[in-house]
Amino acid sequence: MRYSSPRALYIHIPFCTNKCHYCDFTSYVLNGQPVDDYLDALEREMAETVRRIPPETIDTVFVGGGTPTVLAPAQMERFLASVRRHFPLARDAEFSMEANPGTTDKDKLEAMRAGGVNRISFGVQSFDNGLLERIGRIHNVEDVYRSIELARETGFANLSIDLMFGLPGQTVGLLEDSVERALALRLPHYSLYSLKVEENTLFHKLYERNELPLPTEDEELAMYLLLIDRLKAAGYGHYEISNFALPGKECRHNITYWRNEPYYGLGAGAHGYANGVRHVNLKGITPYIEATKSGLPLLETHTVPEDEAMEDFMMVGLRMLSGVRSADFAAQFPGKTIEETFGTTIEKLLQDGLIERTEDGGFRLTDRGVLFGNEVFGAFLD
Repeated sequence: MRYSSPRALYIHIPFCTNKCHYCDFTSYVLNGQPVDDYLDALEREMAETVRRIPPETIDTVFVGGGTPTVLAPAQMERFLASVRRHFPLARDAEFSMEANPGTTDKDKLEAMRAGGVNRISFGVQSFDNGLLERIGRIHNVEDVYRSIELARETGFANLSIDLMFGLPGQTVGLLEDSVERALALRLPHYSLYSLKVEENTLFHKLYERNELPLPTEDEELAMYLLLIDRLKAAGYGHYEISNFALPGKECRHNITYWRNEPYYGLGAGAHGYANGVRHVNLKGITPYIEATKSGLPLLETHTVPEDEAMEDFMMVGLRMLSGVRSADFAAQFPGKTIEETFGTTIEKLLQDGLIERTEDGGFRLTDRGVLFGNEVFGAFLD
C-alpha cells in the first residue's frame, strides 16, 4: 500500500446541552464538565500528534461532537487558535463545524468566523416541533430560522442542515413538509439520514419494550424516494447516498472518508487513520485528559492489512454516486486492479443490476443499487 500524509483533520468536542434519545456518539451533558481542562488536553494531543506525524497542508477540517457550539465565545476563540497554531491550513481549506440551532449567537458566530470556520452544519433533524420534542432535541423550528439568519448575517454562506427520516410517529406527509421548508431556505447542502436505533440509547430501551412506533420498511422507503425526488427536482446533486449539494458545494471533508484517504482524528472518542493504522481515542473525559499528559490518549489501534484496506476502499467509495475510480485504486494499491481483486463479486453485482461500469473503468451504484446499498457494501467483506 502507498501511504501519504493526512490532509484532513477531524476534532471532537464531546459536550452537549442534553443527550438526544437516539444518540450513541461520545457526548456528555455540558453542565459541570471541565471544558477548559479538555481544551488544554486537546492542545497537548495536537502537539504530540504533529510531532509523531508531521502535517503537510491541511485541506479540510471538521469539528464534530457533541455540539461544538456549546463552547463559550472565549473558549471558541482559544480552541480555533490552537488548531491554526498546530496545523498549516490551505488558503482555500474547507473548515466545517457542527452546530445546534439555538447555540449560535452573534458573538459565537463572529468568533467562529474569525477563527477560520467557513462552513456550518446545523443539526435540524425536522421542521416539526412535535417530532423534535419526541426525539429529545431542545431546539424548536423558530431556533432553526433564527440561527440560519444569524449565520448569514455574520457572513457564512456555506451552510448545511441535517434532516432525519424514519422517526417514531413520522409520516411521509410530515417529512414532505420538512423537506419543503428546508428547501425554501435554499442552502448549498443537505444531509438526509434514516434513524438507526443504536444500543445504549433511550430509543433502544423503548424499542426493546415495543414502545417505539417506527414507520414500516415500506414507509421508510417511500420517505427516502421522496427525499431523492424533491432534492433532485430542486437542482441538488445526489452525490452520496445520504447527501445532496449544489454544484461545487459537496462536503470535501467527508469525501476524504469515502475515498478511504488518511485523516487526523483528535479528541475524546475520535477515530483517525494514518500510515495504514486506524486508532480510536479514549472516550471518557477524565481518562482522555489524564492520558494526554503522558502521550497520545489511545484506546486502541489497528494496523490495516492490504486486503482489508481494499475492501474498505470499495465499501466507502461506492457510497458516492460517482463511484470508485480505477486510477484511485491503483494509486492506493500499486500493482492491483479492482477487477483482479474483486472479479467474482463485481460480476455478480453487475449481473444483479446493482452496480454499473463508469467511463473511466471504475464502478458505481445503479439507481436500484442505491436502494440496496448495504447489500452492495457487504458483498466486499471477506
